[in-house]
Amino acid sequence: MACNSATASERAMVTRSVLSLLLATAIGLSGPVQAEQTTAPATPTAAFAPDTAQAALLAKARRAGATDLTTRPAPEGGMIVNGRIEGRAFVLAIPANWNREAVLIGQGYAVPDSLPKVPDDPTAPSESGGALRHIYDEGLAVGVAAFDKSGIATESGAKNAMRLHGLTTRLGAKRHYAVGGSMGGSIVLALIELYPKAFAGAVSMCGVTEGWRPLIQQLADTRAAYDLLTKGTPYALPGAHDLTRSGLPTAPPAGDSTAGDAFRGQQQMRVLMPIFALFQAAKAKPDGAEARIIRQVAAVGGFAPDPAAIGAPIYAAVLGMDDIVATMGGLPIDNSVKIYAPPEMSAEEAADFNRRMQRYTADPRAVAYARQWHEPTGKFRVPLVTVHQTIDSLVPFSQSEGLGRAVAAAGNGARIAQYAVPPTKMPLPGGFEGYTHCGFSPKQNADAFDAMRAWVRTGQRPGPDAVR
Repeated sequence: MACNSATASERAMVTRSVLSLLLATAIGLSGPVQAEQTTAPATPTAAFAPDTAQAALLAKARRAGATDLTTRPAPEGGMIVNGRIEGRAFVLAIPANWNREAVLIGQGYAVPDSLPKVPDDPTAPSESGGALRHIYDEGLAVGVAAFDKSGIATESGAKNAMRLHGLTTRLGAKRHYAVGGSMGGSIVLALIELYPKAFAGAVSMCGVTEGWRPLIQQLADTRAAYDLLTKGTPYALPGAHDLTRSGLPTAPPAGDSTAGDAFRGQQQMRVLMPIFALFQAAKAKPDGAEARIIRQVAAVGGFAPDPAAIGAPIYAAVLGMDDIVATMGGLPIDNSVKIYAPPEMSAEEAADFNRRMQRYTADPRAVAYARQWHEPTGKFRVPLVTVHQTIDSLVPFSQSEGLGRAVAAAGNGARIAQYAVPPTKMPLPGGFEGYTHCGFSPKQNADAFDAMRAWVRTGQRPGPDAVR
């Protein structure tokens, strides 16, 4: 199909399935795009009357420095509190039978220039497939702190989680757990390594747990291979092609009346449609040039030759590189001496590929930042459960393997339990299916948390079938 021939329903399907599930996983163990926190709760404060114990918690929160507090009813007589701590928005769901344990959630990546958000109701079924409701039903409070910025946000995610940690401690929490998916996994590792006494245990689902540099390198390599191999074809990407910069802006130009999220949706479509057109052509001719390009791009980037697993990394690189450079103070990756070896190329073709490849070097400041926020040392002191699908369209399984190597090198294997689970797929336009990012079942999410919590409470490491 031509790049501009998608129907309205196909474009809507791309937006729903690819963008929501692949590129903004986020509030809990794994889940959909966060709902924006509003200044007033969806249910007016007057509709909820806190009981005596809840009123006492609100009074404690105010004494602890929380401001702009609003409340809503939570399931089974509990209370949802929205507010700000040190100016940062948060949401906290506190069950009526609160056991004085709290789970702090590391959120996932959001498109640069979008508004940092928290969910209106972390216990809602739409949030992380109901995983947070499972935690809440066990008597634990669930808290989410907003980022200071969108895009790469491990630093503000960890620091703001610790602000919420201080608040929940003042409210009476005696034990905290750190839980997160995708970028939230990076936040989880930062929390348990940089604040070693703050948490009793942690869970990372589909997390960026080896570190940002290897993932960003894979994103850049995937984009680079796609650019080189589709140059001059109908499948070429729009926008600029400097690998060290974003190809398209994520903020509307001055004077553009298009709402920010609508503009970002348009940019997302501009990136994704030529990629889907390439796969449509390869589907029509499996032994043709387009299918060969797909195999080569996938091999260079280290992702599956799959429309979602090619689309997600390219989308992330094209729209996110400026934010990466700005956040980290420079480019954190380097391909100046890398030799690329795409499959199905002659020696002459491979040499030409490497000659035409854009070369760049890492900025030491950016490397130092990426290491701090966050590449794991493997020296955390609490039980950690990680779960990763063996094929993930955006955060590859190699991230889980890299963490395992770091932990083993640190001699800390007794404190980690890692689980590899089968991949899942979702429907895409053109009759395709694509691999999901963080496509876990509610049971897998719940089992991971339960395994970690039981480990903390009993001291017994979970078995090999605890999550499957």
